[in-house]
Amino acid sequence: MSDQRIGVAVRGDRANDILNMIERAEELGIDAAWMTTGGARLDSITVFAAAALRTQRIQLGTSIVPTFPRHPLVMVQQTQVVAQLAPGRFRLGVGPSHRPLMISMGMNFTSPIGHLREYVQILKAILQRGSVDFDGEFYRAHDNISEPLDVPVMASALQRGSFELCGAEADGAISWICPPAYLRDTALPAMQAGAEKAGRPVPPLIAHAPVCVHDNPEEVRAAVREQIMNPRLPFYQRMLIAAGYPEAEKGEWSDAMIDGAVFWGNEAQVTERIEEMMAIGAAELLASPMVAGADRAESLERTLRLLGQVAQSRTA
Repeated sequence: MSDQRIGVAVRGDRANDILNMIERAEELGIDAAWMTTGGARLDSITVFAAAALRTQRIQLGTSIVPTFPRHPLVMVQQTQVVAQLAPGRFRLGVGPSHRPLMISMGMNFTSPIGHLREYVQILKAILQRGSVDFDGEFYRAHDNISEPLDVPVMASALQRGSFELCGAEADGAISWICPPAYLRDTALPAMQAGAEKAGRPVPPLIAHAPVCVHDNPEEVRAAVREQIMNPRLPFYQRMLIAAGYPEAEKGEWSDAMIDGAVFWGNEAQVTERIEEMMAIGAAELLASPMVAGADRAESLERTLRLLGQVAQSRTA
């Protein structure tokens, strides 16, 4: 039996569609459902409050909720609801999001690492110990809740500094589109360094990657270019260049970048990629399904079935 997990990212424009996908993931034996909050799209914590009542086993996690638009105590208000409805099943992932999006919302996107450090410290204090008294550079927080909760507080990470922060402060690091070699050579050593400085065990790495069980390479690459934003933001470009893809400087997906960052192919090929990711030390694969080809419903179902099979094989 392995402690490593298989999770799946859920998304959509209608709450019932997302809830149905979470229920389907649980039925297939997938370990966790994760959801991103961004812009004016549906709020993940609210969706998970409903999912808590419609599921029994599956873990629920945010990957991520942007920090700048919400004071950490507002996040605590929402988190308590899900944690009480699904005890031991909720993981709170937070992160600063992207500069252009935050600026478009009127947020002052400054010192994202320092800002995230304070945010995580506040969340962990009040959620896990029951109270917080904090006066920092970016936040003040003085309050308590009725009782401590079993809620890990995780954070997004993309470059060495944020992975080191997660190693030192968070209960886990959540990556996105980082090729496995980059996670092995940059992310995990940075998390180790942060943990050593803080005198604590290294927290888990949640490797968030696009996954597409599909046989036609051209349809897969077309799906990636349609469904995942081009790597035009500087920090994504720097990460991909550091991972060995200098063409990322152009801000567009090359075939090589897609093949490195996306787990695609038939069932055997995708399973092999997942096992490679787990072998480098990831605690969980957070699979973001890409739908390809003419029959998108069947494409999604094929990927979900494979994820369920891999999850069940790891716990057998």
